[in-house]
Amino acid sequence: MAIQQFPSKLLEEAVFEFSKLPGIGEKTALRLVLHLLKQESVDIKKFGQTLQKLADDIVYCRQCGNISDTELCGICASEKRDNALVCVVENIRDVLAVESTHQFNGTFNVLGAVISPIDGIGPADLNLSKLEERIKDGEVQEIILALSSTLEGDTTNFYIYKRFKNFPVKITSLAKGIAIGNELEYTDEITLGQSIVNRTPFHPG
Repeated sequence: MAIQQFPSKLLEEAVFEFSKLPGIGEKTALRLVLHLLKQESVDIKKFGQTLQKLADDIVYCRQCGNISDTELCGICASEKRDNALVCVVENIRDVLAVESTHQFNGTFNVLGAVISPIDGIGPADLNLSKLEERIKDGEVQEIILALSSTLEGDTTNFYIYKRFKNFPVKITSLAKGIAIGNELEYTDEITLGQSIVNRTPFHPG
């Protein structure tokens, strides 16, 4: 980004930082920054303080890996949730997608990634250790594999199945209805909800 394009170094730096966001190009970043500059100083400061608090105070649930304000997220801490039922998802966006269906009353296990050799992500990079502890303790009775229908998602499903198939836990997957290659966050709530309710035993291959 050329310095001479901007009348202010501070403006240039702000645009550069905004342009790092996914789907945000330089022109959109400039528009966002100029919009902020039109706001009251107190509002801009509040915006900055919110981002700073996000960086400083956000934590990940020690049980499921979900984003949280406390050591145990609201879902895992709720007495209304069924701890014997765990939905395995790739990321936080998938948690939000499943929750939006209002068809799931269990807890989650957020993997943080899916197996992708081309990206250098292997089984050791998956957040599964806590889930394994819960299964060994007899707390978990069923895990629902709710990963996207992609090559990476299918590979990860198969790995999890092999890892836990000899444990006393039921392994199921979403019912068919989500198109191949679709990510959960882009699946409509009704289709995803029905896929959860009508889940079937997982069969590899």
